[in-house]
Amino acid sequence: MTAPSARAAAVFGCCALVALGLSACENTPTAGPRKPSVATSAQNAGGMGALIAAAKKEGRLTTIGLPRDWADYGGLIDGFEKKYGIRVTVAEPLAHSKDEIDALRKSGKRPGAPDVIDVGDTFARTAAEQNLLAPYKVAAYDSIPGSQKDPGARWYNNYGGYISIGCEANRVKPCPETFADLLKPGYKGKVALEGNPTKSETAFSSVYAAALANNGSFDDIQPGLDFFGELKKNGNFNPLESSAAAVEDGRTPISINWDYVNLGYADQFRSKGVNLQVAIPFDGSFAQYYAQAINKNAPHPAAARLWEEYLFSPEGQNLRLNGYARPVLMDAMRTDGTLNETSAARLPTVEGTPQFPTDAQVEKAKATVARGWAKAVSG
Repeated sequence: MTAPSARAAAVFGCCALVALGLSACENTPTAGPRKPSVATSAQNAGGMGALIAAAKKEGRLTTIGLPRDWADYGGLIDGFEKKYGIRVTVAEPLAHSKDEIDALRKSGKRPGAPDVIDVGDTFARTAAEQNLLAPYKVAAYDSIPGSQKDPGARWYNNYGGYISIGCEANRVKPCPETFADLLKPGYKGKVALEGNPTKSETAFSSVYAAALANNGSFDDIQPGLDFFGELKKNGNFNPLESSAAAVEDGRTPISINWDYVNLGYADQFRSKGVNLQVAIPFDGSFAQYYAQAINKNAPHPAAARLWEEYLFSPEGQNLRLNGYARPVLMDAMRTDGTLNETSAARLPTVEGTPQFPTDAQVEKAKATVARGWAKAVSG
């Protein structure tokens, strides 16, 4: 989902904070609790007890694009429902980041609108720019690295991982371990992405990783497009979207996806005879985090804020580890002793310190992919 970009910290005066919807004076003795729909922290809403009570009264949370087998969303949803007695509905479990942003924009204030979103942080920035998100500081906000959150608290990264190559070893021999391997003639019709990179953060990051593996850079994603163009030309590219079902039945025997997704599939389908091997390609190492955000028109505003508190709690962050995802608070939790070290030890070993593109580099790369993807894989 490992900071995806470097962002300058901003110092806000009272007026600037008010412009963002954050009151610099919200903790003064004269300030009383605010309605959940405008609360910018649990304290601002009257404390966690008051927020929990309001969320329980709402009784529901509407989410979008959360497959149960993605970064242990199954465990998180079950845990939240059990802990608070709030029913979680997942609309369009397989929706991509762009679909989630489109859903916020199109649903407006309708009762069925998503309360929260989980998107690649490049898409979270877009949603913030479009004024679709509510500013809210979770209790752990200060512990989230500055490069992995919006200074206005409109979004914050929660978990992440590395682009990996998943290979069904019963169908493919030998399994590829690098992007260079994927060009070999033995993989015709086998190499798939998790969607279209103009809509899917995973697929976009896969193109970025391919660029890094082919003499590209954060400033130049074009070699990634060229790589997939070559895969298409030599017949190795499989246009089918890699999903759990497609991996299970062998329609996408080689899947480029996040390591936590491929590793989750390996566990999930092992008993069904699927032998999924997972490699993090050393020639194109690319890491990314996924962001959480609250719809400014959330139909269940208290439940939305409580959900974010849960995702950033030690319980929620440790559940991420169950799904092989790296929690954003991992270092802080290791320091304060709340990290599940046994689960953390299951994560794949990676070498070096990950680097991340800046906002400007990401925007340039998105524009390049938007212009060039269809042409690269056409024909």
